Amino acid sequence: MRLTIIAACGALLAGCGVSADEPARPEQVSENPQRPAEKVAEDQAEETKAIAPPPVNVSACLIQDGGELLITPVRAIGTEPFWNAQVEGRCITYSTPDDQKGTRIWTRFNPGPDGGVWVGALDGKPFKLITRLRQGCSDGMSDRSYPLDATLTVRGQELRGCAAPEVAGKR
Repeated sequence: MRLTIIAACGALLAGCGVSADEPARPEQVSENPQRPAEKVAEDQAEETKAIAPPPVNVSACLIQDGGELLITPVRAIGTEPFWNAQVEGRCITYSTPDDQKGTRIWTRFNPGPDGGVWVGALDGKPFKLITRLRQGCSDGMSDRSYPLDATLTVRGQELRGCAAPEVAGKR
């Protein structure tokens, strides 16, 4: 990366009639005499940072359309029948009592004004999870109140449940 930047700077200087070995004169660094050459260098460094690619070690579940998704992990649950959907970015791990380990489903995430929609496929059939703000959503089995309502469409069946953002380290 540095070699590319150095080569580009050398080509730029050559085009200006200045060799890479020759020190740049102040009037070549800044066309504005009121603006110090140091400030020009700082601005160029900031521009380089602004166009830098996203971090390499980002989970594939957090990348969609070449950009990083900034989504808080969510856990959605339902009863009758029991189901669980663990959401990380655009990846959902869907589990049931028959599949406690769960199946990972790649989806496309679409944010909504008060929740989100994840659309994918499971066993060749539509898989869709919708969350919406709804204070006091109850799972019907406990006294816990959830901040989100969840609707899951899986294998042609629509299931209802509740959801909440995941707190780091808790499940």
